[in-house]
Amino acid sequence: MQLSALQNHLDELLEVARLRDYCPNGLQVEGREEVRRVLCGVTASQELLDAAVAGDYDAVLVHHGYFWRGEDGRITGMRKRRLSTLLKNDISLLAYHLPLDVHPQLGNNAQLAAIMGWVGEGRFAEQDLGWIGRPETEDMSASEIAATIAVRLGREPLLVGDGERKVKRIAWCTGGAQGYFEQAVQAGADLYVSGEISEQTTHVARESGVPYIAAGHHATERYGPMAMAIYLSDNLGLQATFLDLPNPV
Repeated sequence: MQLSALQNHLDELLEVARLRDYCPNGLQVEGREEVRRVLCGVTASQELLDAAVAGDYDAVLVHHGYFWRGEDGRITGMRKRRLSTLLKNDISLLAYHLPLDVHPQLGNNAQLAAIMGWVGEGRFAEQDLGWIGRPETEDMSASEIAATIAVRLGREPLLVGDGERKVKRIAWCTGGAQGYFEQAVQAGADLYVSGEISEQTTHVARESGVPYIAAGHHATERYGPMAMAIYLSDNLGLQATFLDLPNPV
């Protein structure tokens, strides 16, 4: 498949033009024109790039790419090594940040819900990034949901607030979306789940009465890139593989 055709297809599929983001979405580093093999992962780390070189991949597709707004733009050190690896080996880098969070089937929020058995019934927060709906079982407490997360994601989450609260309405947004907690409370959630936690999050949970679960940034955002690998293989005839490189955050 031609790289340009792949880029256009994914940009349209993930509705890149619809979303405001703080990084460029789509093709970030241009490699060879023909794409047969794609390595998918959460972050375009050096370890993932080295795996792409070793596996003779033509392109890398990730959720966390490069060129974030406000970062130092000088090509030195770690940034030089990463870009040099891509350019020397003629490997393309495609990255989809918010578009891969919000897609209704392939996105991180949709995929996390599928893993957890949550039913999305509405959206909240800016650009409808957050999801709200029903938990797998309505009579579960926040502590019981945290225990289920630990089993299904293979990572012990951090629960703050009232663990005994029964959860009829659950809200979630993967990754570093702890900043949407108050909006989740306003939307009627009995529990909010995201990836990371900040100091002030604990106080919001205690004072609002709505518990919060930090389930891991990486752990909650593995499933979008994993779904993309399956999509590329099943729908575009590419040899696509997801590589999970563990991250404790």
